[in-house]
Amino acid sequence: MSLWTLLEGGYSMPGRQTIGRRISAAFGYWLANRHKQATIHPTCLISPEAKICPRQGRIEIGEGSVVAAGVLLQGNVVMGRKSSIQAYANIVGYGGPDEESGRITIGNGVRIASHTIMIAGNHRFDDMTRPIHKQGMQLAPIVIEDDVWIAARVNIMAGVTIGTGSVIAAGAVVTKDIPPYSIAAGVPAVVIKQRGKQEQDECKIESR
Repeated sequence: MSLWTLLEGGYSMPGRQTIGRRISAAFGYWLANRHKQATIHPTCLISPEAKICPRQGRIEIGEGSVVAAGVLLQGNVVMGRKSSIQAYANIVGYGGPDEESGRITIGNGVRIASHTIMIAGNHRFDDMTRPIHKQGMQLAPIVIEDDVWIAARVNIMAGVTIGTGSVIAAGAVVTKDIPPYSIAAGVPAVVIKQRGKQEQDECKIESR
């Protein structure tokens, strides 16, 4: 059992309810913010057991956001206000601080559940004369707009945008853009419903 588990009382999400949790959160914030290319708002709660590193890019985490234990947050990632990443999510962006080609952008009020994977690049493998690991990466940005809920074990592929207010069901593999206010599920993920559509249709019928 780690020191942080003892201080946090076994919680996976950081908090400030006890002295131990405040100590843990303060150290987690320091660890994340010590990198030159990391900008973490002072109100953020960061677990010291999260692995946060901007690599050659930059990491920004906005006001009131939370990063849980076991999260891998690496590379070029910008995260908005009051968003959260649950335990053991894997979020990796690529490129330099000002490059958008491999950036992962997470909006405001986003909820990302455990074991979600977002990687803003894929290995090239077209050249049969060279090993795959020597062919470099094909980068493409990932954008998660505001008020999105991504359930557990979702895999979001490079180049995908998930529209505002959408819900991605557990275990989905998202290979294409998801329109705003959609509910998507499956492998590959497809839109199975629009949020509020039933209510909108009922209103139209009543107004006739």
